[in-house]
Amino acid sequence: MIGALGAPFAVPAPLNIVLIVADDLGYGDLGCFGQKRIATPNLDRLAAEGTRFTEAYAGSSVCAPSRCCLMTGLHTGHTHIRGNHAAGGERVSLRATDRTFPEAIRKAGYRTAACGKWGIGEAGTAGTPNDKGFERWFGFLNQDHALDYYPTHLWRNRSEWFPPGNQGAKRNQSAQALFTDFAVDFVRTAVQPYLLFAAYATPHASSEVGRDTGDGFPVSNYGEYAAKDWPRPEKGYAALVTELDRDVGRIVAEIDRLGQRDRTLIFFTSDNGPARDGGHTPEFFGSAAGFRGRKGDLYEGGLRVPLIARWPGTVPAGKECAQPVAFWDFFPTLAELAGAAVPPGLDGRSFVPQLKGAPPQERGPLYWELPGKRPQRAVRFGPWKAVQSENKLELFDLSGDPAESRDLAGSRPAELARARDLLAKLRTPSPIYDRPEGKS
Repeated sequence: MIGALGAPFAVPAPLNIVLIVADDLGYGDLGCFGQKRIATPNLDRLAAEGTRFTEAYAGSSVCAPSRCCLMTGLHTGHTHIRGNHAAGGERVSLRATDRTFPEAIRKAGYRTAACGKWGIGEAGTAGTPNDKGFERWFGFLNQDHALDYYPTHLWRNRSEWFPPGNQGAKRNQSAQALFTDFAVDFVRTAVQPYLLFAAYATPHASSEVGRDTGDGFPVSNYGEYAAKDWPRPEKGYAALVTELDRDVGRIVAEIDRLGQRDRTLIFFTSDNGPARDGGHTPEFFGSAAGFRGRKGDLYEGGLRVPLIARWPGTVPAGKECAQPVAFWDFFPTLAELAGAAVPPGLDGRSFVPQLKGAPPQERGPLYWELPGKRPQRAVRFGPWKAVQSENKLELFDLSGDPAESRDLAGSRPAELARARDLLAKLRTPSPIYDRPEGKS
C-alpha cells in the first residue's frame, strides 16, 4: 500500500479503527494538553502511548457542521450542512448524494457501528447513520435531544428504544454509560476489521450533573469534585470530563484485553471548542488553553481541539506533532488505512505519514465559515490566519501569536490580499444558509 507522500507503509491485517469524539471539550481540558485540576488519567495514558496533534482543528465551531465535515471530507465552504440551523431555523440533514467515510470503509469489507450524538440526519431522512455507512447505530439523532443525559428514548438502528430506568419520571440510566456499553459490546463481538465511531455528548450542557429534580432525587453527583470549593456548574463540568475519561478508558481496556492493541488505531478528539453552558465558564479551567474565543467563534479557541492517536508499533509513543490537521482530513486518512477508495473532490488530505512519525508538511489552506445573525469566515494558510466577521477582516501570524491578540491587517498587505483571495475562492454558494443578498 502506498502512503500519501508516495512512501510504502505496512498496515497490519486487519486494522481496526476507533474514532471517539467528545462534545464541546476544550483544547485545554485534558491533563495531556495542560489541564491541572480535572483528572483525565485514561486519556493522558492514551496520549503517552501515542501521539498528540497540537494543531488539530474541528470542522466548525459548532456541532452539526463540524460533524458533517468529519463524515464527508469537505470543509464548510462546500458541505451541505454549514450551521446548526438553516436560515429558516430548521435542522438540515445529509442527503443521499453526500458521501461519507463510513460508506467507503464499509465497502472495503469493514463492519461498522456508531453510537452517541449524530446531529446530521433527522429521523426519516437519508442522513441517518444506517443510511450513511453504519450497520449498527445507537444514540441521539437530534442535537437538542442529545442535551438530555437521562433520555426517555434513544434510537437503536431505525427504531426507538425506551430505557426502562428512565420511564415514569425516573432518571436512572445515563445515556453516556449506555453508549459505552454498546461500544464495548461491539468491540467484543464484531468480526474484524471494524470501524467504531463513538460520539459522546459529554461534557456538553454541564448543568445536568448535580441537578436536582425538585423531589430531592439527585440526577448525578460531583464525584471526586464534591468537596471542592468551586461553583456548582464547574464541579459538574469537571465531573463530566472525568466521566468521559472513564468511558474512553473502558473502551481502550477492552481493546487491550482482547489482544487487539497492536492492530487497532484509536483517535480521540472534540467536535469544537469549549462552551458556556449551564453556568460553566471556559475560563474557570482554562479550557481554551489561552486561545482566543470559544464555541461559536472562528478564532482558535472555537476551532482548535485536542487530537490523540494511538496505534502501538506504528504511531510513535509519547510524541507530539504540529502538523495542521482538520476534520475533513479524516476521510482520506481513514480510507487510505482501510484500503478503501477515496472519491475525487474531497477537501481533505491524508495525514498517514504524520501518524507514522513523519515531520509536519506544508499543506493547502484551511477554510471555515459559520452562517447566522453574525456570519463569520476564516482561512489559515501557512502560519497566517484571517478571520472575517461583520465586515471586519483581521489577520494573525499564528507562529508568533497563537492567541490571535495582534491584528496585522494594516501592516501585511500581501498576506491580507492572499487572505481575501482565498476567502473568495474557497466556497460555493449555499441556498440553505446564505442570506437573501447572497452573502455568507
